[in-house]
Amino acid sequence: MLNLTKRTFLAFLASIVLSIGVSKAVQSKTVEIIMAAPDWPPTRFMQEYFNSNFPQSGDTEIKLTLDFIPWDTFYTNVAASLTSGEEKYSMIVSDSQWLGAFIEGGYFQKLNKYIDADPELQAIFDDMHQGYKEGYTTYPYKSENYYGFPQFPDNYVNFYRTDIFCNPDENTAFRAKYGKKLPCTYADWEVTVWDDIFDINEFLTRKKGEMMAGKPLEDDMFGVTYQAGKAYDFSSMQINGFFWQFGGDIWREDQQPTAQAVGVVNSDINVEALTKYLDLLGTMHPSHRTGGMGIFEMQALYLEGKIASMINWVGLGAPVVDPSLSKVYDITGYARQPGTMQADGTISRWANLGGQPFVMTTWMTDDEIDASFKIIKWWLSFDTQIAAVKAGGQSCMKSIIYSDGYNALAPWNAAYVASMDWQKDVWHIPEFFELLTQQQEEFDKAITGQQDAKTTLDNIAEFQQELLEEVGRIE
Repeated sequence: MLNLTKRTFLAFLASIVLSIGVSKAVQSKTVEIIMAAPDWPPTRFMQEYFNSNFPQSGDTEIKLTLDFIPWDTFYTNVAASLTSGEEKYSMIVSDSQWLGAFIEGGYFQKLNKYIDADPELQAIFDDMHQGYKEGYTTYPYKSENYYGFPQFPDNYVNFYRTDIFCNPDENTAFRAKYGKKLPCTYADWEVTVWDDIFDINEFLTRKKGEMMAGKPLEDDMFGVTYQAGKAYDFSSMQINGFFWQFGGDIWREDQQPTAQAVGVVNSDINVEALTKYLDLLGTMHPSHRTGGMGIFEMQALYLEGKIASMINWVGLGAPVVDPSLSKVYDITGYARQPGTMQADGTISRWANLGGQPFVMTTWMTDDEIDASFKIIKWWLSFDTQIAAVKAGGQSCMKSIIYSDGYNALAPWNAAYVASMDWQKDVWHIPEFFELLTQQQEEFDKAITGQQDAKTTLDNIAEFQQELLEEVGRIE
């Protein structure tokens, strides 16, 4: 018995040594992926969820570190890092507009050879919604050159106060004054167009102390509000949608070099669309008069209960339902944004695609490339995508968005999915930042009352035509 016990004990010791050796092997190498990311809930969730749920395997530990940067300085900080040569980032959450500039600069890695060699990556690409695939991954735009994967897909939805829009007394008063229903349900908003917002905003604009939905107002109240900010792209995104809904267009990079800016950007249709956008602004919260109605300022007004509705990105929805942040967490409904009535009686709902892909940089080591693809596959897996959606995120994977029960995962999901086929994207070319900066400045002059729509679009079209001719994108 003694010899058996010794043998058993020695075997036990050997097993411990072996297990320690295996444990050390598992931890023998660490690969850290540093990812530049805008600082907002979808990226914060990715970091937190990775830390607690990423399945480590093999002899390499993968560490993901997101470098959170405020949205208003995100582009400039990333551009400064890339052009400095510091090679800080292995991956970057990139707006789609950046693709051309940073691909042509030699910073973003083309992914076709990896996709062609990996059936799992091929399956991911096949599963992406087509419009989002084109917007997030391709350069030139709509080509078959792929550079990214979706980190956070996004589009606009309408967040609205159900305690106001569904109040029986308010509805009775609205119908008596305007001869139509104040939209309350998702179905009501489906037939609501921008022209209806004039009446809605006139009706809902009230002073502090006046009655609304049976209660005296604690602050001045305004109706539906949308983006009109000078910073980054906080007016262009909303205005581009107006152009497309009216039948106009922006300069078409996918039709270069024959596509023109002059005569398109400043077309009569676009002037009409921008005029409608500006006229509607006059009925909204006055913050736009200082160029300050960005996406976060608008969100703050809604959370504080000072506007009855906001047209904003799904990515800003999570705080709306958080009782610690929102006064309207339990009295908010969700619908598609209004559209523009067409001659045939249909409603056009074109909008500028939101959201971001993440990309891989060109200086990555083989170990970093392998680790990055493991992160990408994990992030775009069914279970992780469902967890992200439950936490307030979104997906553009068809297996997710069309799955049973998807709309029940978040209150805005039905509106989000119904809007997906109505997305177009702005330019992907290297000159995008020059185009955007000048356009934002001109739009801000119109928004703040310094010039009219025609002057604004003439100035933009002339600038774009000259710049794009200089770089050979217009003949």
